[in-house]
Amino acid sequence: MLDIVRLRVLAAVARHGSVTRAARELHYSQPSVSHHLAKLEAETGARLIQRVGRGIRLTEAGRLLAERATEIIGRVDSASAELSAHVGLRAGRVRLAAFPSALGTFVPGAAALLAREHPGLELGLTETEPPEALRMLRAGYVDAAVIFRYDDTAPEENGIRLVHLLDDPSHLVTAGTAAPPPGAEPAGDPAARRSGEAGGAPAAGEPEDALLSHRDARWIAGCDRCRSHLLDLCAQRGFEPRIAFTSDDIVAVQALVAAGMGVTALPGLALQAHRHPGVDTVEIAGSTRHVYAAVYGEPPDPPATAALLSALMAVA
Repeated sequence: MLDIVRLRVLAAVARHGSVTRAARELHYSQPSVSHHLAKLEAETGARLIQRVGRGIRLTEAGRLLAERATEIIGRVDSASAELSAHVGLRAGRVRLAAFPSALGTFVPGAAALLAREHPGLELGLTETEPPEALRMLRAGYVDAAVIFRYDDTAPEENGIRLVHLLDDPSHLVTAGTAAPPPGAEPAGDPAARRSGEAGGAPAAGEPEDALLSHRDARWIAGCDRCRSHLLDLCAQRGFEPRIAFTSDDIVAVQALVAAGMGVTALPGLALQAHRHPGVDTVEIAGSTRHVYAAVYGEPPDPPATAALLSALMAVA
């Protein structure tokens, strides 16, 4: 049977890439770390560490075991926290990862509700995007993750259970009727702005398909990973958006739109978290994302996790 202490040592070495830094984190001596690694190699019958000059690196077997060790340690730590919170939820902790616009809208209300109903329960919050949140959930670093998906038919991987919280449609965001801030003139000539070239709404008003009416506009989009849904929506309408500015900051993005520098698409939760007074919005057909609380394993959930889910569902 693999020793949990030695697995912690291997995970720390993999995380830091150094025996010295792993020893510092674990408050062990360097010889003690080396001793645990040697014992683990003897237990597994596999070479886990390879010496490279004055440093080390993990072998393929070492990387595989280190990944599993991280998951195992996370589960053990999570079980310890769950047990401490089991009796009446008078103590203990529960950990949640959520994407930014969820943390800026309904998650604080859920946190407040949880604190009122279970004042002895400590809530930890981490802001991260869904892929990283799910990795943290699988590794046991969090007990629940608020994520979103655009396809609500694809099954989640084994071990992950999704609890639906809400549906969040996306909106086209264009420059509104409010004047831009002093010194910020809309780009392009007036005729181009009237036709939507600089991101303004067409003079004749919004047609039914909001995206298609701005196919010739400059677009403001997020990073390569965050803009994929926008690209898909535009591709469905037969065009590729001309992306002039890139930012994941919803405050900066809306300020650029209000100044006439382009148009963008944002989820409703993002607009609820922050709405610039100088923009107009219209819902985009077929662009709803589905927001879930993801948990690991089948019900019943541990009491602290169940209390957190109840609070999220009540508020969302």
